[in-house]
Parts: sequence; C-alpha cells; structure tokens
Amino acid sequence: MVVLRLILLINILKRENKMATLTSKKTKKSTEIKDNSYIRPAAEKLGVPFACNVGSCGSCMIDIVKGKENLSELTQAEKDVGLNKDRRFACQCKIKSGEVVIDF
Repeated sequence: MVVLRLILLINILKRENKMATLTSKKTKKSTEIKDNSYIRPAAEKLGVPFACNVGSCGSCMIDIVKGKENLSELTQAEKDVGLNKDRRFACQCKIKSGEVVIDF
C-alpha cells in the first residue's frame, strides 16, 4: 500500500513539473518553459525584442514555424490587429505543452 501511494505521488509530481520547449529557428537555441506558461521570458532569452508587453506595439511579433497547436488561443489584442495562428505576439502567448519553433 505504501509503495502504491509513493508511485502515485511521483506521477503527480511529474505531471506538475512538465516542461515545454521554445526553439528559435534562427539561432537553433531552445529553452524550457513550464507547461501552460507565458512564453515571454523564454522568447526574450532567445532574442525576441519586447517593448510594451500588452500586445499593442508589435515589437514582439513572431512567426510560428512549428507547434501552433501547442499555443493558447489568440487574444483579443492579437485578433484586433489581424494576427492568426501563424503570426503571434510573444507577449500574449502561453505554451500548453510540447515544442514550439519560432522565427522573428
């Protein structure tokens, strides 16, 4: 019984600490991010420029090369300027899981 509880606890901890990956097509560098987290900090590490951080200036616009299904839905700010699942604002996206490759 104790072993079963320990296995259950380990599986729960593994699920809570899952990591997604954000990769730059340009530099081939990758960085890990917790699942369901905003990609902004990781994108900044990869060299994406940021200014306003609220989706109004467009400085952090990225092209999604691979893994668009792994990102959150478009925000209203992205829809307002006509973006789509192939072109996003890095300050507005969350990565659900898996890998996303970006270009900027």
